[in-house]
Amino acid sequence: MHSNWRDCQEWRSEGLPLSTTSNEACKMYDATLAQLLGFYNDSSVGGMQKSADKMVEADPNFIMGQTWSCLLKRYSGQLTWRDAEFQTNVDDLVKRAETAEITGRERKHVNAAKLFADGYSIEACLAWEKILVDYPTDALAVKLAHDTYLDLGYQRQMRDSVARVLPYWKTTKPLYGYLLGMYSFGLVETDLYAPAETMARKGLEMNKQDIWSSHALVHVLEMTARYEEGIKFLNSTRNDWTTCDALAYHNFWHWALYYLEKGDFDGALGIYDAEVLQRHNLGCKSEQGVKLHDASSLLARLEMEGINVGDRWDDVYEYCRPIIDSHVRCFTDIHMLMACHGAKQKELGQNLMESIRDYIRNTKGSNRDITQSGLPVFEAFEAYNDEDYGRAVDIIHPIRYDLVKLGGSNAQRDVFNMFLIHAALRAPGRYYQNLARQLILEREALRQKTPLIDQLMAKTVTAHMD
Repeated sequence: MHSNWRDCQEWRSEGLPLSTTSNEACKMYDATLAQLLGFYNDSSVGGMQKSADKMVEADPNFIMGQTWSCLLKRYSGQLTWRDAEFQTNVDDLVKRAETAEITGRERKHVNAAKLFADGYSIEACLAWEKILVDYPTDALAVKLAHDTYLDLGYQRQMRDSVARVLPYWKTTKPLYGYLLGMYSFGLVETDLYAPAETMARKGLEMNKQDIWSSHALVHVLEMTARYEEGIKFLNSTRNDWTTCDALAYHNFWHWALYYLEKGDFDGALGIYDAEVLQRHNLGCKSEQGVKLHDASSLLARLEMEGINVGDRWDDVYEYCRPIIDSHVRCFTDIHMLMACHGAKQKELGQNLMESIRDYIRNTKGSNRDITQSGLPVFEAFEAYNDEDYGRAVDIIHPIRYDLVKLGGSNAQRDVFNMFLIHAALRAPGRYYQNLARQLILEREALRQKTPLIDQLMAKTVTAHMD
């Protein structure tokens, strides 16, 4: 882990000067950046949020320190359109940046942060990319673009953004190893599994605690149906990646998926109880949305397979209840609707849908546009919950290849593939049964024969007999 925090002179020598005379502010900038890239909280600086606070305390006029405050609020789920105080803070930051003696690069970061905070994620990515044209070693711009491309489902952009700048980085440069994990993840999301695996393992050779490289390798092993190998890898390296408290729960989610594909539903549920649920409220707030995705999608997939998950939905529902009007991402809202349905909270589900439609009517931005395009997915899940399985299929089947636009990884969006299969299995009529069988055969062609696929295929026979 990088811990020799860089001061003012060191940042200048790297061609990335920071407009402050405070060495402490520069060091806390570096500390916050390292923790963001590494998904961990460094106790020596009090964690990521504390190091960001210390950055501003060291120099209250440090524009990039104030920009960090804006970014972390946005990562935690804040948006200016529903938070007047946040809106004021962002507008004040932009005004101060206009007259402050700062670099052009820093001013571009402020403008990108405002776009991000206002819900213009696509435009924010373009702004970060412009920074990288002139400053390809700006790790903050690399990371922000990478994460937001993932949220947008921009897979090729996520891959190519890192590919363009990686040659400019010396292997001895602080934080270099994290770019290998990011590039690996872009490769695996564009189905380039062999180079993705090579890059992920190279990242882990440089830093065995690099959880994003571990995570990328976990995706490779899942997509190539190497489930036993994935379980062994996660188990043998557990002490390394669990140091990254801001994402460790997500690797446990992948661990549970391995069990699910093996048809070991008790194993998957055991991982959920022991790790996914227990870690749901741990770590930094920046990944709360992913925690909701993990919990909702895993419980939904288990229920689709006929597993009684008991009252486990209640915890997820309680997490969703106070934030149903947040609308940070369409992908997150869909998982909130899953939680409402799972917990049998039909009224809250209806409130969520009303809130989403109000959000679409009354706001602007690329995030809003994505939510509008995702409305059919919400309708399909509502139809499924009402046991109108044929309608659920009819809605989602024609748009299944467009669902990447909702964001998330291929593994995360696989819940939609399983949703379609199970809706088709449950829908009456030979057409739907034939479709279900073909969808399962398609899955087998991509992932090889697994116990889960065998069980799904057996259900096509049972459904036909019924």
